[in-house]
Amino acid sequence: MEERQTTSSMAPATATATAAKPKTGTTKQKRARSGFWRWLVASVAFRLALVYLPRNLRLSTRPEVATPLTSIRRLAEGYWLKQSAMSPYAGSMYHGSPLLLLVLGPLAVKRIEGQPEHLLCSLLLVIADILNAMLIRAIGQSLQKAYAQHLESLDLFNLSEESGMLPSGDIAALVYLWNPFTIVACVGLSTSPIENLAILLALFGACKGLVPLAAFGWVLATHMSLYPAILIIPIILFLGYGPDAPPRKLLPQRSYRTCGSSPSSDQYCKTEDVTDLLELRILFSWRRVTQFLLWTFIWGIYFLFLCDISVKQYGGLSEMFKRTYGFILTVKDLSPNIGVLWYFFAEVFDFFRDFFLIVFHVNILFMMLPLAIRLKHQPGFLAFVYLAISSMFKSYPSIGDSALYLGVLALFVNELAEMKFSFFLFCGYVGVSLLSPVMHNLWIWRGTGNANFYFATAMAYACLQIILVVESVSAMLNHDRKLRKLTTAPLADGKS
Repeated sequence: MEERQTTSSMAPATATATAAKPKTGTTKQKRARSGFWRWLVASVAFRLALVYLPRNLRLSTRPEVATPLTSIRRLAEGYWLKQSAMSPYAGSMYHGSPLLLLVLGPLAVKRIEGQPEHLLCSLLLVIADILNAMLIRAIGQSLQKAYAQHLESLDLFNLSEESGMLPSGDIAALVYLWNPFTIVACVGLSTSPIENLAILLALFGACKGLVPLAAFGWVLATHMSLYPAILIIPIILFLGYGPDAPPRKLLPQRSYRTCGSSPSSDQYCKTEDVTDLLELRILFSWRRVTQFLLWTFIWGIYFLFLCDISVKQYGGLSEMFKRTYGFILTVKDLSPNIGVLWYFFAEVFDFFRDFFLIVFHVNILFMMLPLAIRLKHQPGFLAFVYLAISSMFKSYPSIGDSALYLGVLALFVNELAEMKFSFFLFCGYVGVSLLSPVMHNLWIWRGTGNANFYFATAMAYACLQIILVVESVSAMLNHDRKLRKLTTAPLADGKS
């Protein structure tokens, strides 16, 4: 009787504690969400404060921020040429999309009395940054949900108490918003936030299964800067496999053994293999991929039609391709930037120029297939690797490219928790960011240095990106190996 009374008295207390846990988790989630929105508003206020500083700290003149393809000043020059009944591609100032010229051109040349220069463009870039952060957050939420389902399919998902830590989507969005590269690209009147918006629209549409949106974002991003064309592989994997799927090597090769009575024996045991059931969850969806290719064709024709109307009297599409994509592939502008191609092609003999142009551009393509084969179960992470590689080998890279791939990398903070050299990479990025303007000043303005000073920082920056890609891929593969060990552990225990 006493034992029954004790048990009955403990039951309500247990039920009360169980009921209190969801409330506690919900409260912490609300606090986390409110904290996220406060930081978002603070980032917007910080950007607006920088916009109203005198001449925007002259960031628009920095070679790390504004390139021949992303400079708002060059875009304004192209718009003035078009307003004067001349080709916007006359001379060597503007080499961007004619559609971007139609949208941003009027905003770039409009002045408001008593307000900073290019105020309307600055506000548009701030809005683009906010949209980019929200898209990263939405992608992170989808990836985190898919990752939880992934662990559940491997019988590794254990419900735990909700912690006060923000989800990976919120963390990645805040990393993107407060990244100094993102802020400088926004305040420095670079079109990088708009290009990043197109890329994130494509990834978001693919992650959510919104095929028309994914096709629209991919076509728009490729139209503006060409290099996002390589993202077609992660997008197809997103649509085919979903946001996250267990790689076939990590499928649990174990069986469940159930026993019962049988007429032929005292104990009858049946073995059931669940590997086939798990493989059914990662079948490739060709229907979505076919729809994506169809929508890509439709959007591509639509953009070409609009471009043809815009540049018809200035040489047509052939002139546009020559002045935009041809300018990117031939690296004709050798003005300094944070890349390595400008210095290399300034020193190389003209006889070997075409050969090395092919080498640098094909180098990106050579890495695509092996990485896609190994990381096909992680299309989001594969997109980060492609973005980082294209940022290294771009003709005219800017810090806006780094801001994007670092924001996407933060989506995988859980999988890359044991990544090596993280502190070294952080210090390296900070050091390069501080030394680059110093070396540029010593070379260009003070005359106490030479091109090698600035190129040294560009080389260090490229090496940091290489280390980041190698270590992040290694950490992701180690994460997969750990999952495999965890899934095969019960089988080993059963055999023993």
